[in-house]
Amino acid sequence: MNIDNKDPILITGAAGFIGAALSIKLLNHGLRIIGVDNLNSYYDKNLKLNRLKNIERNSSNFRNWNFENISITNRNKLKEIFYSYKPRVVINLAAQAGVRYSLKNPQEYINTNLVGFSYILESCKEFEIQNFIYASSSSVYGGNNKFPFQEDQKVDNPLSLYAATKVSNELMANAYSHLYKIPTTGLRFFTVYGPWGRPDMAPMIFAKSIFERRPIDVFNFGKMQRDFTYIDDIVEGIYRCCFKKPQLSNYLDSDSKKDNFLNVPHQIFNIGNSKPVELLHFINLLEVNIGIKAIKNFKEMQLGDVKKTFANTEKLNKWIDYSPSTSIDKGVELFIKWYREYYNY
Repeated sequence: MNIDNKDPILITGAAGFIGAALSIKLLNHGLRIIGVDNLNSYYDKNLKLNRLKNIERNSSNFRNWNFENISITNRNKLKEIFYSYKPRVVINLAAQAGVRYSLKNPQEYINTNLVGFSYILESCKEFEIQNFIYASSSSVYGGNNKFPFQEDQKVDNPLSLYAATKVSNELMANAYSHLYKIPTTGLRFFTVYGPWGRPDMAPMIFAKSIFERRPIDVFNFGKMQRDFTYIDDIVEGIYRCCFKKPQLSNYLDSDSKKDNFLNVPHQIFNIGNSKPVELLHFINLLEVNIGIKAIKNFKEMQLGDVKKTFANTEKLNKWIDYSPSTSIDKGVELFIKWYREYYNY
């Protein structure tokens, strides 16, 4: 798929961790980007504002950047954006994130991840979008215990409301793709980390506590495993998906029809590092790079959490020749280097 630099790409959640990094990547490839974000207070708003400043500092084609401060739950404003800019590609990264927060404030997940997502789909239908990419999550695998996770496994056992909304997104996207022939790609992200990360995620929480010599809660006694995936590898995968849209009968092999109820232009892919890391090992890498030993407070498993994530990315590799290239050692090194500079440690 060819994308002319005059054809805007709309990115929702553009001030978020992944959205901001992706915006820089696309701008530096000469593409025109419309960033949408509501800059909510779920976590430090200053971090989001500084990500926006970082887009300006690190984009060689910043004149191709437009930012709109709106929520995807504002249906009328969202339609105005589509009408004004006429994007050809839409990348939906806006969502209420976090498994644990979904236990405290479930309505936010219903409003943003379901209602807001439906408004995005409606706009894609109305304005005949040529390529729609949306964020799903490894959390959809829920109670699955067959590893590595593959896209044809059942995802009908989510362990949190957040995971349930992401499963719902995949079903909603499949329906719209079938009904209105919208080329659609769902990406199941696996534990993204790196510079400019979310403060509510373990890498940022652990780093802050270790630097400040405060105890960290280590759930499941550190025996959890996560398929930590560096931000640059995630962004590269999304970037490549921008240029290849699913089509009718555009399947990778005969078995992949199991992923779809019908022959629809909708593909779902895992995007991860395919190398699970035990939580205690990840903490050890943080300790080595920070130069301070963590004070560990070992605890039982948390409600809604899973013991292990592990992505099989063979399908995505066949689709866009995708392979992550950042080792966990290098990724943690780069993350802590940024953390020191940003927070002045």
